[in-house]
Amino acid sequence: MDYKDYYKILGLTKSASQTEIKKAYRALAKKYHPDKTKGDKAAEEKFKDISEAYEVLGDEQKRKQYDELGANWRHFQQQGGPSQGRPGGTYYEGDMGDMFGGGGSGFSDFFEQFFGGGFSQQGGGFRSGRRAPKGQDYEAEMLITLQEAYSGTSRLLTVNGQQLRITTKPGVTDGQVLRIKGKGGPATAGGTAGDLYIRVQVQPLPGFERQGDDLHTKLNLDMYTAILGGEVQVSTLTGRIKLKIPAGTQNGKTLRLRGKGMPVYGKADQHGDLYVRIEVQLPVHLSEEERGLMERLRELHQRKTASV
Repeated sequence: MDYKDYYKILGLTKSASQTEIKKAYRALAKKYHPDKTKGDKAAEEKFKDISEAYEVLGDEQKRKQYDELGANWRHFQQQGGPSQGRPGGTYYEGDMGDMFGGGGSGFSDFFEQFFGGGFSQQGGGFRSGRRAPKGQDYEAEMLITLQEAYSGTSRLLTVNGQQLRITTKPGVTDGQVLRIKGKGGPATAGGTAGDLYIRVQVQPLPGFERQGDDLHTKLNLDMYTAILGGEVQVSTLTGRIKLKIPAGTQNGKTLRLRGKGMPVYGKADQHGDLYVRIEVQLPVHLSEEERGLMERLRELHQRKTASV
């Protein structure tokens, strides 16, 4: 059995950031998704490898555990696998497959053999104690809008003939996985039912860019308000509000609206910020009177500059 290098599967190095891991996964998953490669068995296997790699590396705690075990995997396997204890001196109770969201989830033989089985702590190591087989884990995707991600939403999903209402909290992020315990495949031989994993996909909203809990938007501003200052209306995910423009605002300047970004997931009373980038619009099709006034302003400015 060969070692599965999850970093290599995603085309990354071990120094990759979580953002790089997520970006690589999304690009590869889109390329090899079964909906796009129907009938291509090789692509289906590639998609499974990609999903398995992201299941581990996409979570910081799981990634740390994989890195610690992965470095010593061959010695670990030669010593009898999980029954001989986990390298590094850190021990766990329960199913190591569950630790990675696995169990009977259809993960690779490497994953199942390397981390499979049930274990209990004893004398600084493990003793074998295999559990009854767990039902198959199911995976599904849930498509929502950015507005729904802001306020929280729900969808009805039919699994095994049973209708489930899947609810998201405000602030859910794109690619976030929700685990519905016991709603996967039915158990066999007295085991427990599998779990249902819902991967949330948040559709972008024109005019807004999300960066963590913050939102970014652009505001087209007329030259006169940029020079003289004033108040304008700006759109947020809760409606339009007034924004004060300081006199002499330069093109490209970013104004910050505290607490007008996305809710912090699991903390409904906390929000990110909204950043408004100013884009000054120059006037066109000037009338003769406007052109004359602009030329007069230019003359005044030139005199002022020359006298300094």
